[in-house]
Amino acid sequence: NEGNEYFKEKDYGRAVAAYSEGLRKKCGDPELDAVLLTNRGAAHFHLGNYRSALNDAVQAKKLKPTHLKAIIRGALCHMELKNFSEAIAWCDEGLQIDSKEKKLVETRLKADKLKQEGILLETQTGFSTPWHGRAVMGIALLCERNIKLILEPSNEEEEISDGLAEVSLDGFHPDNATGAKVHLDADGNLNWPVLFLYPEHEQTDFTVAFHENSRFIDHLMVMFAELPPWDLERKYLPSNLELYFEDEETEEMYEVNSEHTLLQVLQHERYFVKAGTPTVLVFVKRSPFSKKYFSGKKVHRL
Repeated sequence: NEGNEYFKEKDYGRAVAAYSEGLRKKCGDPELDAVLLTNRGAAHFHLGNYRSALNDAVQAKKLKPTHLKAIIRGALCHMELKNFSEAIAWCDEGLQIDSKEKKLVETRLKADKLKQEGILLETQTGFSTPWHGRAVMGIALLCERNIKLILEPSNEEEEISDGLAEVSLDGFHPDNATGAKVHLDADGNLNWPVLFLYPEHEQTDFTVAFHENSRFIDHLMVMFAELPPWDLERKYLPSNLELYFEDEETEEMYEVNSEHTLLQVLQHERYFVKAGTPTVLVFVKRSPFSKKYFSGKKVHRL
């Protein structure tokens, strides 16, 4: 119930935390656990955590194979992840349960269309032409948002299309640091892979699909709903953290407002996206380590 209230308020990070707490109780009721998983998946979905949402849908379906909401959520996750064949399979499974379920009918039609378009694109002759067109579209999306990208094209890609093959709707860098790619969702919004670095413990976190209009605090609430095993002093609480990015050109640090969306941060005049993956550094507020880390650096604080 607490999770549902947070969900209605669109506080998806706290909703995930509440549903997770419910699941940790291990009530032994597969029906209730399926609902908790499906609801948590819906909250993850709204945060842009499509793989986490899909994992929850898969687990919910195992517990209750006829749970239509879980099947619908799984199909929608596959759509966002561009797994159109899998999306069709999930839709077909759901339509066997309810052949008139509107969302599944619509999603299946859309998935089939996009799958066919993808096949057509692959069979077109002239490798550089489709890539060049998608590159221009990708650059246009960034220009509209005032996002600056550092491109590091390989020699082969430079020969193909003057480096423009680095930028596309599916990924701005095919060999980025994480292997994941930024993508455009059905609503015309960008979802980015984002890397969180914890210098004090030499640890990292990775969000596959951070919706550009999601706030950092929402993701922190999800990531630290349970304290990580390496946080032995139990300091990494969302309210006790500071975020920064580094301007590599000037070697200056900029503090990030955790209430800001990813897009607001990417639009900062000194933020440059490298290798297609935005990166932020996470520190405990006023910790001895952060004071030492920032010593000798120019830091722009909020």
